[in-house]
Amino acid sequence: MAKVSIIVPVYNTGKYVERCLNSIIKQTEKNEIELIVINDGSTDNSGEIIKEYITKQENKQIIKYYEKENEGIAKTRNLGVEKATGEYILFVDSDDYIDKQLIEKLKPYIDKKIDLIKFKLQRVDETGKKLEKVDGPTFENKTGEEAFNEMYSQDILLDSPCVYLIKKELFTQNNFQFKRTYHEDFGLIPLILLVAKSVASVNEYLYNYVQVGDSITRNEDYQKTIQRMEDCLAHYDNMIKTVEKLRVEKKTKENIKIYYTNAILLKLKELKPKERKKYKKEIQKRKFSQNIKARNLKQFIKKILLKIDIDLYLKMR
Repeated sequence: MAKVSIIVPVYNTGKYVERCLNSIIKQTEKNEIELIVINDGSTDNSGEIIKEYITKQENKQIIKYYEKENEGIAKTRNLGVEKATGEYILFVDSDDYIDKQLIEKLKPYIDKKIDLIKFKLQRVDETGKKLEKVDGPTFENKTGEEAFNEMYSQDILLDSPCVYLIKKELFTQNNFQFKRTYHEDFGLIPLILLVAKSVASVNEYLYNYVQVGDSITRNEDYQKTIQRMEDCLAHYDNMIKTVEKLRVEKKTKENIKIYYTNAILLKLKELKPKERKKYKKEIQKRKFSQNIKARNLKQFIKKILLKIDIDLYLKMR
């Protein structure tokens, strides 16, 4: 079986990191895994917990540990990809954990050399109690283009890197990296999907996303909300440039524009009137209305509304 490099960025998750590492080190299929743990300048006791954890492991030779100054999750993931020696990469956030059978259950697809293997996520509380299973389409083997065209309107986790096993060459051969911005996943994962030669999406809930009461996404300040909108527009601009260079069908180019357009318009709802007015102009400048394809009457009406009144368009959603 091909080696899998499991990358765990750590920042101030001392309360959870040991559970995360245990879920990886105790995989039922672990002959061909390496665990890459990167401490991104934590100011709590995360580093001490990790070092103590490693010394206790019989198979600690499969663990690589790095420490660096705080630069954010994007640069930390990029460093993990750089250090990885496996054919496949899996990202696990250090406050979450994975099913101990993840590698075993994905092994048939690994053995078939599928480029991108998607699995499912369930939300749990801090005690591990299941809160919600996040569904999505399943299929055995499609091209990346076919997979995106099926998933873009059905799968709310399409752009989450933590629910994919990804061939490392998809990063290295395409010079893909996470950008140090908000919504870096939104900016990258859809493009990785499009360049994959083969994709499988399996009906296995293998990732446990821990829903924490004081989650950063619930307590961010408004300036960050504005910056998130700015970054989403930058990701859109990069997507337009990148997709034009890819050998994909016209319909696929239309669909990825729809995907990015809808996501950005939803972000617009989070802005106050003053900023919303500013970013409505940015959206109009990019001619988002041309991205809505009138494939039926409802879409035709939405296209017209987006062109003449974005607020009315948002009320239809």
